[in-house]
Amino acid sequence: MQKFDFSILTRDGQKVESVIIAGNDVAEAERKLRQMYRYCEIVNCDAKSAGDGKPQQVMSVEDILSLISK
Repeated sequence: MQKFDFSILTRDGQKVESVIIAGNDVAEAERKLRQMYRYCEIVNCDAKSAGDGKPQQVMSVEDILSLISK
């Protein structure tokens, strides 16, 4: 599954930068975007592969609980 980085204009004219949505293709990601932002205008869309950006750190429940208890 790829991630797509959208820049949009809402129906009120507000510019929203970097709305990242996961999808199998651009059409699926755009459909998900339009469910959240109805009647928006897509200004830009960039596809990001799984390795782009910062590496995501995965934490277990035990790690989170140990941070909270400190």
